[in-house]
Amino acid sequence: MSARAAVVTLVAVAALGGCAAPRVPPEPAASPSRAAAPAPPADRGEVLGRGTRLLVVRPSPGDSWEMLAKRHLGDPSLGWQLADANRGTPLEAGVPVIVPLQPLNPIGVHADHFQTVPILCYHRFGPAASKMVVPPAAFEAQLDWLSRNGYRVVRLSDLADFLAGRRPLPARAVVITIDDGYESAYRHAFPLLRRYGFPATVFVYTDFVGAGDALSWPQMQEMVASGLIDIQSHSKSHRNLIERRAAESDERYRAAIDAEMRVPRETLQRRLGNHPVRSIAYPFGDANEVVLDSAARHGYLLGATVIPGGNGFFAQPLLLRRTMIFGDLGLDAFKARLQVARPLAMP
Repeated sequence: MSARAAVVTLVAVAALGGCAAPRVPPEPAASPSRAAAPAPPADRGEVLGRGTRLLVVRPSPGDSWEMLAKRHLGDPSLGWQLADANRGTPLEAGVPVIVPLQPLNPIGVHADHFQTVPILCYHRFGPAASKMVVPPAAFEAQLDWLSRNGYRVVRLSDLADFLAGRRPLPARAVVITIDDGYESAYRHAFPLLRRYGFPATVFVYTDFVGAGDALSWPQMQEMVASGLIDIQSHSKSHRNLIERRAAESDERYRAAIDAEMRVPRETLQRRLGNHPVRSIAYPFGDANEVVLDSAARHGYLLGATVIPGGNGFFAQPLLLRRTMIFGDLGLDAFKARLQVARPLAMP
């Protein structure tokens, strides 16, 4: 065993907190008259030690973090957890690594910083007629940059467990959302998201579906069937939920807000094949106590504003920050909006 392998083994076994590998009797000394037989090859993914929270595993040639995650955790998409647990050490055949059986740092707090998850907010795609329209070439450049620079696009629904302290997210996790439900999300954004394998959430207001340049039900059904696109609520009518209409009494206002919450959830779930609807993006990003109370009563777990910035583990689930991405942003300005960490203030 190399010196590096020996050090990694000691560190990994120590991490088990005393749950060491099974004892192996010492090998007898080789006979002077006979050369020692070559050691048999290690079993594929040999487990050297096991505890309640960790495994120590010896990788085999050709293994990847994803392969180890599939073998020992049952999910290849958790390969990033193994890479993070081993602090970026390159995976080498024969050099032991640790496999976390439980989240090691589910809330993303470190000695000098804490993790924040940015949620990006788009609206329309196509020729740049206004700042609310992102050219497809610019959107592709942004996705390509995320892909090549170690960012991992996660689903909005993944935030629920992160905020509850139950599930970690990758250090450079990013969420992509698209508001309103314009047809350009299907025509321009969907093919690019599919090319990169990135999930996204499309927030639609149901009064708009099928009208003018809006998404149709068949288009949304196709997007949901891809497994990448999640359709969620942007209210029923896209009214500003905190503004009362003329002569709207308290009772009528509350009833109207309840309808803005209830109708799109019921409609989307029915028309999209029992598709779970648990998130809402407030029109214009505005919410008050009446809106928040109605959202909670109607089963929404996450609510999105348009207040920019990243979301730490302590973020209020129904008041998530989202960062608007405009059509006139250059790539450097886009990069600057990816807030994935905040420093811990010194006392």
